[in-house]
Amino acid sequence: MEKINITLVQPDLIWENRDANLKRCSNMLNQVQHTNLIVLPEMFTTGFSMNPEKLKETMDGQAVQWMKKLADEKNAAITGSLIIEDKGKIFNRCLWVLPNGKVEFYDKRHLFTMSGEHAHYSPGNNKLVTEYLGWRFCPLICYDLRFPVWSRNTENYDVLLYMANWPSVRSHVWENLLVARAIENQAYCIGVNRVGVDGTGLHYSGKSALISPKGTASFIGEDETVKTFELSYSELHQFRKKFPVLHDRDAFSLDTSN
Repeated sequence: MEKINITLVQPDLIWENRDANLKRCSNMLNQVQHTNLIVLPEMFTTGFSMNPEKLKETMDGQAVQWMKKLADEKNAAITGSLIIEDKGKIFNRCLWVLPNGKVEFYDKRHLFTMSGEHAHYSPGNNKLVTEYLGWRFCPLICYDLRFPVWSRNTENYDVLLYMANWPSVRSHVWENLLVARAIENQAYCIGVNRVGVDGTGLHYSGKSALISPKGTASFIGEDETVKTFELSYSELHQFRKKFPVLHDRDAFSLDTSN
């Protein structure tokens, strides 16, 4: 598909209240008539909580079923992260749900130690690069943004996605790193963040964004909102052909055993 529409959902999440957040996101998406992909923030059912034992669900849980239903109704893929228990471990897991009900997932690799995330969640070791409508997508989660080696475009993806709960006190870092990841990987880079205040008192200023492969940034502000962007496949690949930076990237292997 030459042109693809991607919808960014920037909600004011309600602390540790799955039902209320699902209702809020549903209401926000009522205005979306046509899109190909819907991107939700990190832990969009709870906020960035360190109470996973109370909030976890399985891959057959309510929020997962909600995502499947929404993907079918909108005839669009949907992605976002939530708290999932699987095989006795708890993950901050990004789900990638297609309209036909197929589900792929990515477990956050870089756990935010300053908040104690590593003490409550297990890290993932497998990067997900998935094809949809002829485009290749790489979804990652929040703190992963700070680690360019993990984000590195060795798989020739077209769109790099970050879903986050990124506090406003570090919003300048969010803005600059999103631009850097787009430029260095010659890919569209999308960041989806929340707004509001969470149960720990942290404030979030949103600033979800689409960054072009050339580093041109379109931020959507600090209010609760929904925004759809159109991306061009030919523009991306013509730029890569004209200015083939990726051909000169350094070759090295990444040890994911730890």
